[in-house]
Amino acid sequence: MSNHDETAENRLRKELPEEVPAGADGAVAPSGEQEAERTELTGRQRLVKGLWPPRVTRAQLIVAVLLFGLGFGLAVQVASNSDGDSALRGARQEDLVRILDELDDRTQRLEDEKQGLEKQRDELENSSNQAEEARKQTVEKERQLGILAGTVAAQGPGITMTIDDTKGTVEADMLLDAIQELRAAGAEAIQVNGVRVVAGTYLTDSGNSVSVDGNKINAPYRFKVIGKPQDLEPALNIPGGVVQTLEKEQATVTIERSDKIVVDALRAAKRPDYARSSSQ
Repeated sequence: MSNHDETAENRLRKELPEEVPAGADGAVAPSGEQEAERTELTGRQRLVKGLWPPRVTRAQLIVAVLLFGLGFGLAVQVASNSDGDSALRGARQEDLVRILDELDDRTQRLEDEKQGLEKQRDELENSSNQAEEARKQTVEKERQLGILAGTVAAQGPGITMTIDDTKGTVEADMLLDAIQELRAAGAEAIQVNGVRVVAGTYLTDSGNSVSVDGNKINAPYRFKVIGKPQDLEPALNIPGGVVQTLEKEQATVTIERSDKIVVDALRAAKRPDYARSSSQ
């Protein structure tokens, strides 16, 4: 090696920092102060020092927010279910039995309707004069639809419910709840103070009274309902139902069963503006 090369190498060695001795594993050996500090810390202190302050990543923060939202939703759901079941928890045994009977009756009505439709199908398939049988069923169906649409009068067993509102606290939504409960219990025809109730009926508040399809009616509100009395009356008297709600508003409710209720208020058949029979 030439003298020139040796001089360059010596100059390079002088410019480099002094080597630091490494430990057995290649790590830099700690200084005396660091070694003393590590020796003074106990195992618990080292654990605390490693855990705090916490090092939270973005992914961990997102998971924490999602878990919080899930827990909050479950808590709200549980509270909602508890509020909905409170009325049943406080109900008497006979009230619970009546509710179960009403559910059984609804199931039976649906089963009867299913069997009736199956019977009609079988009669059409097996009748020797299918055209005549179809005509008879069409006439019967027209009569039934006329009752539901309010275009023909109807009579049959049912109830009369009278709501006496001397305080003027009964509102349209309360009467609407009564109509919906009666329909759910199997009411086939309803009339309120001379106004026929149909599928498209709407109720609105009108001062101290109520309007049914734009017709103003005043208390006492008298419902004439055709259906099975054994189903209609219990449906109105369930705990937290129509009767209890109206009585909380200081209204007086009376229900009378009858073997013959006449619903004679009629509505004009409305011709649809756009809908036409698909068979034409």
